[in-house]
Amino acid sequence: MQPDLLAGPVAARTLQRLHTHTPLVHCMTNDVVQTFTANVLLALGASPAMVIEQEEAQQFAAIADALLINVGTLTHPRAESMMAAIRSASDAGKPWTLDPVAVGGLAYRTGVVHQMLALRPAAIRGNASEILALAGESASGRGVDSQDSASAAIPAARALATATGAVVAVTGEVDYITDGERLLAVPGGDLLMTRVVGTGCALSAVVAACCALPGNRLENVAGACRIMSYAGSQAVARSQGPGSFVAAFLDALYQLDEGSLL
Repeated sequence: MQPDLLAGPVAARTLQRLHTHTPLVHCMTNDVVQTFTANVLLALGASPAMVIEQEEAQQFAAIADALLINVGTLTHPRAESMMAAIRSASDAGKPWTLDPVAVGGLAYRTGVVHQMLALRPAAIRGNASEILALAGESASGRGVDSQDSASAAIPAARALATATGAVVAVTGEVDYITDGERLLAVPGGDLLMTRVVGTGCALSAVVAACCALPGNRLENVAGACRIMSYAGSQAVARSQGPGSFVAAFLDALYQLDEGSLL
């Protein structure tokens, strides 16, 4: 299957819907990236909330428009809270997105994530090594870093999408997004984005937000990838390194309009 390049008007529609609907995103994400993730969502007009305690997480997941599950700093209590939130979101008909950070390399999180998969996420966003491992294939990741190319994980992403019903996004030098039938490609990654902690995790939060939008879910997830890659390219051009990139990236997201994506 050859990928189709995501059309500019499709990404522009996703951004327009994001600005119009301002989804409330329940982010159960890792401790390293909470502030950055919240700021990315706010810059795009979405509303972030970080609710972790199991009783509250279960209640809030049914209230929020979307749920993000990121297993980066997983613990036993947090896993229990996440499972409760997933079940609550599913019962309420709210979409949830899985970011399987470092899955495959560590036995505990791999087992937990496979339990989560059985609860059918709306979307899965990971790097190539994570998607390969999640699909049960050989991967060469090193912690959160992928040693595999995004294109090498396309067959695994398609199989995973077919098995789970999720839209699967493999992100890297080019992002590939599939529902098991269609395959979209989003270019625009830059090496500098890998030198700032949390860009991938924040993308997963934007994917979660876009899963709550009306319209085609595959196109909305691909639109989320394009929004982030375009803002990243703008920020790279305006920055001198990782420190200035963060400020420039948030500014680029805040200033982004539909016309820029056409």
